Amino acid sequence: MGIDFKNELNEQQLEVVLKGNGPTLVLAGAGSGKTRTIIYRVAYLLEQGVDPSSILLVTFTNKAAKEIKERLEHLLGSPPGSLWAGTFHSISNRLLRQYGGLLGYEQNYTILDQDDSKSFIKICIKEAGIKSSQRRFPSPKVLQSIISYSRNAALSIPETIDAKFQNFSDLESDIVGIATLYRQKKLDANAMDFDDLLLKFHDLLAEHGDVEDRLSTKFKYILVDEYQDTNALQANIVTRLAKVHRNILVVGDDAQSIYSFRAANIQNILRFPMLFENSSTYRLEVNYRSTPEILQLANDSIVNNTEQFEKTLRPDCGHGDKPTLAASASPREEASYIVDKMMALLDGDTRPEDIAVLFRAAYHSQALEFELMRRGLAYEYRGGMRFFERAHIKDALAFIRLLENQKDDSAWLRILSMCVGVGPATAVKIIATVKGLTHEEMFSDDILSSMSKRAGEGWRQAREMLEKVFSKDGLSSQIRAVVTTTYMDYLENEYTNPTDRLQDLDQLALFAEQYEANRGQFLEDVTLSDEFGAIMNANQAFRARQIVLSTIHQAKGLEWKVVFVVSLTNGAFPIRKAMDSEEDVQEERRLFYVAVTRAKQYLHLTYPMTGLGENYTGLSPSMFLEELPHGTFESLGQTRRELPPTSVFAPTFDDGEQGGFHNDESHSYL
Repeated sequence: MGIDFKNELNEQQLEVVLKGNGPTLVLAGAGSGKTRTIIYRVAYLLEQGVDPSSILLVTFTNKAAKEIKERLEHLLGSPPGSLWAGTFHSISNRLLRQYGGLLGYEQNYTILDQDDSKSFIKICIKEAGIKSSQRRFPSPKVLQSIISYSRNAALSIPETIDAKFQNFSDLESDIVGIATLYRQKKLDANAMDFDDLLLKFHDLLAEHGDVEDRLSTKFKYILVDEYQDTNALQANIVTRLAKVHRNILVVGDDAQSIYSFRAANIQNILRFPMLFENSSTYRLEVNYRSTPEILQLANDSIVNNTEQFEKTLRPDCGHGDKPTLAASASPREEASYIVDKMMALLDGDTRPEDIAVLFRAAYHSQALEFELMRRGLAYEYRGGMRFFERAHIKDALAFIRLLENQKDDSAWLRILSMCVGVGPATAVKIIATVKGLTHEEMFSDDILSSMSKRAGEGWRQAREMLEKVFSKDGLSSQIRAVVTTTYMDYLENEYTNPTDRLQDLDQLALFAEQYEANRGQFLEDVTLSDEFGAIMNANQAFRARQIVLSTIHQAKGLEWKVVFVVSLTNGAFPIRKAMDSEEDVQEERRLFYVAVTRAKQYLHLTYPMTGLGENYTGLSPSMFLEELPHGTFESLGQTRRELPPTSVFAPTFDDGEQGGFHNDESHSYL
């Protein structure tokens, strides 16, 4: 018995399933059942007798591809046969195994993972004669990021440096040379990295017309999920594969295009009707996730974007509470308010895993993490590491630890590892010389002259940083001084996101203002917070049911009963660097749209009116709040409460072992 498509789909979904021939753009709003529509479209084609091996379904994750195939098998009652379904990379790899010889690769080529790629780049740096021990030079990880972005965005290395990595403009020729060496070395080793899988497959189609004709004839129907997230290469690949039959159906939502930092290009979906003549456009606007009140806020926000397809989400469920907006005096009070609300919800019928707190940038979670730990509430952090576990936070804390305890070998090792040309052996020699000396003795020229040339050069760099930090009065000033030293060069050359890490360090300094006269208590509380995270990660009882803290980018595609969107101030959300560009502001607004549409029943918006420090300037509510019509949300005004002492207590646990050391993405020998 066949599938009853009419009874199992709404009118908009059914129209796509039955009429999705030729170039077809499906604009699928948040929570509108896009995956269901894709699955039923494939099922319909198979019921019409289409050979499964002539259907190509492209997704962005292996998890999504697996889910679609499993749901399709359940719907059909049997496996979908030889259907081609997978990620862009897996499909490209499968076809390159057949045709890679035309590009000079043997069939058994190796695929390099991220660590393999960095190892290759290290070799290229050495072969290029770059003396990274004598001057700052981008780390292999940063070079990998530059090369990867240029290829996915279809830009040259100079164009990429000009657009995204301007602090390396004076090293442009060296970076171009390393990229050239890296490309040749991979070919010599019969190896490809992840980007090569796309780039080489694109080259195969572009340079070998017979292969392009063969494959575009083979694939009669092409379906692409999350099309708004495609980059230039991916869009070009599927366009070429659709050349013969032109049955290309792309599903996506321009209002959820939020990955430009990965080279995703929203213009791919916006220009689809212009690229494909006589294309059809369908809209999925019935939302099965959120209450009408939440959807009204989402619609009222995204309408302010000028470059988009018009669509309006319509609810399928009954009315609920209006979203709320609460202002707090500071991030600490904001965090206390949020946890109060959480505890009230948990006293009812809400489970911890039904609650999520979403934020624009990782550093926005710091005050909330501390408050959750203070009250002993377990949470799962998505989108990176917990605040005090991050490598650059530990870097700055190493200076404070030395001020408190000059015999701290691990702090010495961490600081010395930031110095050019200093390895573990040299670091140990330097420590043996300076450990136990007073600051005056340690910084004297006599100590410097007593060292070997290599150790002396390393100590000269470390001394410069330490002198600047140690000369400051007050804990927060000492932390701020760290980024006025050559550590800033280290940050820019070691990491792909130095601006975000600087914001983290600024938040650390603001947080430290509460401890100005008590450095020991500060270090104790920070250490306890780190240990609390280790125990929660190791303890299965905590892992089973946890509140979720997540960046919005990590939350896309997910949903929760209760969602808090926090730090909604100008400069935080939208982020400051986006506010001078209308294009960037529109992507920030799409991020806000994604955040609020994760909520099913309850949406709470919050913002602090000042930063963490007592003298921090006032903050203004986000423009995304100001532009919402009157009545869209319930304003709770300013929250007021008595806050507990700053110090957190050491939580106790009935079961589970203390986790060991965390991998804090830091220096390999620590």
